[in-house]
Amino acid sequence: MKNEQLVHFSPPFAVFFGDIASEVYGKTGLGLVQWRRSECVGQVRLPGCGVDAGVPDLDVAGAVAAGARTLIIGSAAVGGGIPGSWVAILADAARAGLDIVAGLHVRLATLPGLAPAAEAGGARLIDVRVPPAGLPVGTGRKRTGQRVLTVGTDCACGKKYTALALAQELKARGVAATFRATGQTGIMIAGSGMPIDAVVADFVTGAAEVLSPDNAPDHWDVIEGQGALFHPGYLQVTVGLLVGSQPDAFVVCHDPLRKTISGWPQFPLPSLRDVIDRTVALGRLTNPAIRCVGVALNTSKVPAAERGALIARHASETGLPCVDPLVEGMGAVAAQLLAGSGA
Repeated sequence: MKNEQLVHFSPPFAVFFGDIASEVYGKTGLGLVQWRRSECVGQVRLPGCGVDAGVPDLDVAGAVAAGARTLIIGSAAVGGGIPGSWVAILADAARAGLDIVAGLHVRLATLPGLAPAAEAGGARLIDVRVPPAGLPVGTGRKRTGQRVLTVGTDCACGKKYTALALAQELKARGVAATFRATGQTGIMIAGSGMPIDAVVADFVTGAAEVLSPDNAPDHWDVIEGQGALFHPGYLQVTVGLLVGSQPDAFVVCHDPLRKTISGWPQFPLPSLRDVIDRTVALGRLTNPAIRCVGVALNTSKVPAAERGALIARHASETGLPCVDPLVEGMGAVAAQLLAGSGA
């Protein structure tokens, strides 16, 4: 069986954010701009949009004129749907010849009028969130190679960025490492991966095993985490990914300014220690040696004068390296990871 879902779309691309108000629901587009900036010509936003990726604002005609070949839906609402008010502009883009790429639960061809528009414009409709057929049930069998997983105190708190930055750091140190994408944005960035939250529940652990198969003893799979163990809506995918990945190590990702689960304000955010303890307790089912090797903070909205003390406090509380992957980089966490692996 092929172990990953390959995704091919043609750059340059423009990112469509629709009219979403919060960056939490624009992480796909923001991630693409962060990691594939040279291939992005701009963003298409509707009135009321509260997300700005810092690239030129364009309409469909402007995107085509700028050389875009693909329009990527970079936003989502809870549940992974597409509001009806977005469909007309997506159809305009398809009629103009732009391929449409989405990583949502709804299939593009099911949106009213979009398939005929794509046919008229010679455009492709590309759904990223489609798992490969024939996935197995998880076995729990110990696999060769080494694995590190990112976990979070909540959704959208830096698990993807942390995994990408850690894989980059390991490679810079001459360590064999592969970023393993598990969500639509990561798959779009890497060109391959497993849309783990679209897998039928019984096969999630098996899908994680397929994603990170046997490998050389000194090779690291850096696996992008999904959901959160304390999340009332999405913890099920987190548990399956954790057990199926059987990670040797994990990094906890956290937004230090967040107090409650995003979108579920009645649920307070867990502490880092709670997340570490629960991850170890569940992860020991398939890897008794699982250990936490660091904390990754998203400090993008923390005042500069407060960053140092905040990072130092979290490092002191956990006794682990604590960094912002996009500021300090992942060097300290990589060193902790490799020190415990005998590398």
